[in-house]
Amino acid sequence: MKKIYLLLFGLTQTFAYSQTRDLATLASGQNIGMNALFDTKDNLYGYVSMYSLGKTDKKSQKFEYVILDKNLNPVANKEFEAGLLVSNYYGYVDFKGQIILRPSDFNYLQAFSKEAAMPVSMVINPKTNSVAPKVYYDYLENGTFVEINQPKSFKEERKENRAEKKDKGYNYISSVAEIKEGGFIAVEYNDYGRYVNKNSLIKFDDNKKEIWRYSYNTNGDKKVFSELTILDKDQNSLYGILKKVDDDNKTFNLLVIDMKTGKEISNKPISGLSPETIDYIDDLYSSGRKMANDKVFDDRVVLLGRNYISKKDKGFARLMFDKKNYNVDLKEINYKPDLSNHIPKLSADGGVENGYFLQTKDVFFLSDGSVGILSEKFKPEGNYSAPKTTDLVYINTDKDFKVKDVQVFEKEKTRWANNDYLFSQYLNDSRDVVFFYRDYQKDQVTKDKKWNLFINTVINGKFKQEVIPISEKDNYIVTPYVAKEGYILLRELNEKEKFNQVRLERLNY
Repeated sequence: MKKIYLLLFGLTQTFAYSQTRDLATLASGQNIGMNALFDTKDNLYGYVSMYSLGKTDKKSQKFEYVILDKNLNPVANKEFEAGLLVSNYYGYVDFKGQIILRPSDFNYLQAFSKEAAMPVSMVINPKTNSVAPKVYYDYLENGTFVEINQPKSFKEERKENRAEKKDKGYNYISSVAEIKEGGFIAVEYNDYGRYVNKNSLIKFDDNKKEIWRYSYNTNGDKKVFSELTILDKDQNSLYGILKKVDDDNKTFNLLVIDMKTGKEISNKPISGLSPETIDYIDDLYSSGRKMANDKVFDDRVVLLGRNYISKKDKGFARLMFDKKNYNVDLKEINYKPDLSNHIPKLSADGGVENGYFLQTKDVFFLSDGSVGILSEKFKPEGNYSAPKTTDLVYINTDKDFKVKDVQVFEKEKTRWANNDYLFSQYLNDSRDVVFFYRDYQKDQVTKDKKWNLFINTVINGKFKQEVIPISEKDNYIVTPYVAKEGYILLRELNEKEKFNQVRLERLNY
């Protein structure tokens, strides 16, 4: 192992930073991935680069992590062991400032082993550079906490669940999470298979002593039941949407619970759009992947979802509620007539020309209340044809969720892939945004096709675009990553030569 001495992030940024770094030289193992780390306010914290060092015995293997600050200075590294089920880890920063390595890729053949169990996350303390398996907690039906250091095997868990279902007629389900406001929150319910009931939301103090319990859906069945979706919480309140279903009738309320007592502060009805729209307002998917479709501000919470009319997708809906008076504001933008004036040949269900339709790729909630919606023209795979993507479409709204303008970014047709759009980043305290995509274009001089990176800023509502060549050359693969504000990170990889370099490039905006 190549030793890297631990430094505090703030110290390394004060003195100097390197604009390039060769990942292949930072550890002795094989580099298996890297991802950006963000704090709880979505600010870039740094990067984690993961390395595989191979098996240590028949039941375990060894990994190494290297933490880099946002200027690419390596500030910490360490080896750790894990079971054979996990193949890689994805890093994130929790509310305590700890770096969590969550298992992200799995060896599915290993999952058939009799002893196979869900692999646990690893917790890195960046101040001490210590790493340890994450400790989980379980809340039992008899009201006690249990600390879990090693999960049960899949086989053992299935056996216990079958025995409990046979004995009681249901499975008792619970989940516990430590929260930044102090203490723990648990949810519990009885699962009968086709329905659940006796749901409770329970708050505990730091010593795991119950403070309050909010119960709902007490006698739920297949036709009459309630569901609670938590949208946000802070030191004072917990906010959620309480759905009540009575056969085909659905009603919704914005439920606000006092975090100190568990009592209802507010329980206001939500209405104005279709039940399907409100029901799925917190779910927005793109290519089967759930998108981040909400943003929490100090005074409000904003969500964007689909607008359903007669159960058909007709556009977009914005739900915003005030965290002081708990008023809910619902607005809609439909493909027709709101967007069809800006996008040629747009149909009422989001279809555009030649069988393409608008597929949402990203959503931006700016601090002035405006919302940006980025979509891509997408055509699904047919019996004898490949899936295709073409132009990107940016829908710019004002604070009242009315369309201000629409910008179309023309792009070459891409077949068999849906990954031209890369990522985005807020600028200037969420007042502005920058987003990145790539395009495989023909050079006007050489006539050769190559990849270009398009950097698009929306500052004070005005668009600006910069183009950087990133085409593969000499067997080097170039991959863009998000970087600190005003920069982009480019990774050049050539596995044959064991070259794996990342470098920061300043943006021009």
